[in-house]
Amino acid sequence: MSDRLSETISDPPYDDRKGTQLLLVLSAILFFAYICVAMPLPVVSVHVVQALGLSNAWGGLAAGMAFITTIFSRAWAGGVGDRIGAKPAMARGLWFYLAGAIICIAAGFLTAQPWLALGILLLGRAVVGIGESYVSVSMVSWGIGLVGTHRSGRVIAFMGAAIYGALGVGAPLGLGLYHLGGFSLVMCLSAVLPALSLIAIVKLPAVAPHASTLRRSFLNVIGTIWKHGFVIMAQGIGFAAIGAFFSLYFIAQGWQGAGLGLSAFGAGFVLVRVLFGHLPDRIGGLPVAMVSLMVEVVGQLLIWGALMPTLVLLGAFMTGLGCSMIYPSMGREVVALVAPQQRGMALGGFAAFQDLAYGLTGPLAGILADRAGYGPIFLIGACAAGAGLVMVLWLKRAASLSIQKA
Repeated sequence: MSDRLSETISDPPYDDRKGTQLLLVLSAILFFAYICVAMPLPVVSVHVVQALGLSNAWGGLAAGMAFITTIFSRAWAGGVGDRIGAKPAMARGLWFYLAGAIICIAAGFLTAQPWLALGILLLGRAVVGIGESYVSVSMVSWGIGLVGTHRSGRVIAFMGAAIYGALGVGAPLGLGLYHLGGFSLVMCLSAVLPALSLIAIVKLPAVAPHASTLRRSFLNVIGTIWKHGFVIMAQGIGFAAIGAFFSLYFIAQGWQGAGLGLSAFGAGFVLVRVLFGHLPDRIGGLPVAMVSLMVEVVGQLLIWGALMPTLVLLGAFMTGLGCSMIYPSMGREVVALVAPQQRGMALGGFAAFQDLAYGLTGPLAGILADRAGYGPIFLIGACAAGAGLVMVLWLKRAASLSIQKA
């Protein structure tokens, strides 16, 4: 697949109707592509613990390895997108998805050599993480380039709905395929989906990169956005806990429906994105993030304290409700803080904070689970969301003081 652009547009962006149609197409492509990330997410830790016979800590590391890689590659991928354009950068990301899945297929045939299988699996997950850096940042930059920065909240909401909708569908599908044909079967389908997505984006219009010699350093950009990044890092711990350990939590309790945790989360997530995706652009990101974090705290506490599987699934659903609008809310604020030629780098650095939560939660929570069980992981998720709420209140107060001085 070539990085050549079939058509390139520059400002002004498409009108609202045409732009929305293109966003829906991009979201649909992202949905199907991201299933290749979603399917292995609950399967990886189960495979490492049950098929390879290794500890929860190793299972958590394998689940989180893709996100660890993105911590170091988001800003780089965003910078590449700023220079060459979002569409070619998106294509590169899909190639990394494909390569990572092929590497992981090999790991599925080596269960008799668990440490070798784990090493290959970690490599494949790392490659998938590089693809994730390109795909997610490029899609957002592509969408904003098509419809304009004044609709950036809508763009981020659309893309997030596609990602978490894929998580809701991909998680039970992945576990079902795993029980049907093993880990390699899951990864075979994970290789097919990005290949189809590469074909799907060929005829879509691209946006021209911003040609500018004005470049801020990555550290300078991080200094501008770190408070907003902290908020999504804090909210991401709850999702990471559900993604890596919800299935094992259900299995340990002897409950049926281990694959429904991410489905419940995804249902809540997409529901809010569809109904309220316009709110950050209409009333501002900080008020929306504040309410969202409160809901996430309740959801995580419900998972931690509930004694019935129905209530635990309700907690996952409420966590999805809460997490849904935090990224677009804070992302809208980030887009407003930087110039267009730094947009990809800023969004990459911003997303890296969430990756930090995803990458570290798996192995650290796995160590905790080996010693204290799975329940306390979700109590930590509630505390983290509470810390994010404190930061939002701080940002809101600082914004109010700035308005008063002006």
